[in-house]
Amino acid sequence: MEKLFRDIRQLIADKNFEALAQLEIKKPEQFNWVTEIFEGIHVKDTPDATALLWTDGNDVKPYTFKVTSMLTNQLVNFLRSKFVFRNDVILTQMSLQPLNWLTILATIKGGYRMIPAATILGVHDLVYRFGRLMPKVVIADSENAAKIEEAEMLTGNTVEVKILADDQEREGWYTWNRDIEPMSYEAEGIRTYSDDPLFLFFTSGTTGMPKVVIHTHLSYPLGHMTTASWAGIRKDDIHYNISQPGWAKFAWSSFFAPWGIGATIFAYHAAGRFNARETLSQIEKHKITTFCAPPTVLRLLILEDLKAYQFSFRECVAAGEPLNPEVIEQWKAGTGMLIRDGFGQTESSCMVGNLSGHKVKFGSMGKALFLYEVVIAGDDGKIMDVHEEGNICVKMDTGKPNGIFTDYFGDPDKKKSVFKHGLYYTGDKAYRDEDGYIWFVGRDDDVIKSSDYRVGPFEVESVLLEHEAVQESAVVGSPHAIKGFEVKAFVVLNKEHHAGSDLAHELFSFARKNLAPYKMPRIIEFVTELPKTISGKIRRVELRAQEAEGKAKEIKPEQEYLFIK
Repeated sequence: MEKLFRDIRQLIADKNFEALAQLEIKKPEQFNWVTEIFEGIHVKDTPDATALLWTDGNDVKPYTFKVTSMLTNQLVNFLRSKFVFRNDVILTQMSLQPLNWLTILATIKGGYRMIPAATILGVHDLVYRFGRLMPKVVIADSENAAKIEEAEMLTGNTVEVKILADDQEREGWYTWNRDIEPMSYEAEGIRTYSDDPLFLFFTSGTTGMPKVVIHTHLSYPLGHMTTASWAGIRKDDIHYNISQPGWAKFAWSSFFAPWGIGATIFAYHAAGRFNARETLSQIEKHKITTFCAPPTVLRLLILEDLKAYQFSFRECVAAGEPLNPEVIEQWKAGTGMLIRDGFGQTESSCMVGNLSGHKVKFGSMGKALFLYEVVIAGDDGKIMDVHEEGNICVKMDTGKPNGIFTDYFGDPDKKKSVFKHGLYYTGDKAYRDEDGYIWFVGRDDDVIKSSDYRVGPFEVESVLLEHEAVQESAVVGSPHAIKGFEVKAFVVLNKEHHAGSDLAHELFSFARKNLAPYKMPRIIEFVTELPKTISGKIRRVELRAQEAEGKAKEIKPEQEYLFIK
């Protein structure tokens, strides 16, 4: 696998994407990414290169590949001293501490399994996770330790080994300085099998309760070389992905994609709420060359004067939700850089993307990436014609490994529902144009059926976002006695604009000019914020439920914020 990763790295650097697609890739019986790639390539070839550049805005701490490996070995040795063995489960819940990276490395090297949990999760979320799969080890910072303890109390289960990430003292918890730092810098890696479970990701819950997605020692490390190819990362890059630990996108672009290549990962641990101006200053100061952010963050960044900064960008990408053309245009105007869209899931790596140097069609997700054969198919497995809407699916019988997950933990019926006809059904709707570009329509559950028409929320949201008053919008179906559903838009305004009937009618007119009549929203409700998952995706399922419940009980929002066309 060492040669394969070296070959992929070189082809990405050369932008030889055609050769990438032709690579012969066979699934190995055994594979441990840390011993074979992180140590076998990066620590061996470039021990003194910076692997992680961490800052809180004041202190700056660089970690070389060699030092990172040594600290990882200390953690592995400590866990072994506490009788944490192969396949034991580690749950993490901490802010952007360097220990996040060491814990993932130790999990892989030691053959453990990991449940990443975001800091925004509450006690009830932890109780749900403890009920599904009780961890043997928890690694958390002081701000989250109390939640862990309360979840233990509520479930009646005790975590055997608890480690604090920030060296504060707490009864019943181990710390790095006191307990882990004395451990040896040398540790042997486990001979893990390619199909051994590695990550147990709880999905972000856009359409219901979180599912538990199982990724293996092969599916994520190899799979995210597609993510690296989409982002265009090279080993001399300083790569910054705006993401919080605890969800899949952190593992995507804050870990495997840059370190699969051997690039430097930049981490900015900011206190408090997201600050667009300070984030842009850090990007400028540390000369970030490759950059990834979700559309939610980009919509805040483009509100700043981007031309006031001296950026060092070489490549910029976005993922998490479809990227609106308006954001692409404003980012290009402010930075001079084209930001490229990509598509993937917790269940996969990046499977569709706009590649560097290739033609970009604004609003399209791009084309399938090199490990994936993506098709648009009907529910019966039939491949749809050009411009015909269907399910985004991945062919699973190609004989080549990819980044698709292997199972849903404890839910075999759910697995059967998404693996059928030799395809993996993503649950997303799209169509393919005559050039092979894929255009997102919406989550299967998000598509609105109104008077026998099907309306994808993304297109409506994108048009509304083009209006200068709109910062964000979410479009759902509102129950209607005759039509079935009407198109309703929840709108968050930019701070200099105010809700009112004049603005509502202006938005109705704007939508009428830019959308087919059956797609335009008939109801607009101004709100101060939208419900989102921990990964920043809009929870339209929550808005749909709110609408259904309100209509059933004849509950109406405040009239000054609700406008019906």
